[in-house]
Amino acid sequence: MEVDCQPEESLVSSFEEDCVQHGDVKDMRLEAEAVVNDVLFAVAEMHVSQSLNSASDSAYINVETREGNRYCLELAEAGLRVVGYAFNHVDEDLSTQYHETVYSLLDTLSPGYREAFGNALLQRLEMLKQNGH
Repeated sequence: MEVDCQPEESLVSSFEEDCVQHGDVKDMRLEAEAVVNDVLFAVAEMHVSQSLNSASDSAYINVETREGNRYCLELAEAGLRVVGYAFNHVDEDLSTQYHETVYSLLDTLSPGYREAFGNALLQRLEMLKQNGH
């Protein structure tokens, strides 16, 4: 399986490493953009919602898995969680678990993500091996 991942890309980074801070307040919209850029190679589609209002303490991300399932995710201080099963849709009655990282969340939602991530990691390790590192 071929993966659209640049070898220089970091495959693993913590939720906090990607955090953009302005003083003591996190800009969750910028944080959401960083999350999207980190795992875009392993999903069919992913973008920060333009129609749902982001706030200083939360932002919304639309993701379509490689299996074709669509989700609306909330990014908050507590982590990420599914808030809807369609783009730009928040189901107020839905109560789902927060995940500390986008990797953990996508790992539970998408076998295709898991496979793409694993393949990209193997590709990176092979490149390091060929370069003598």
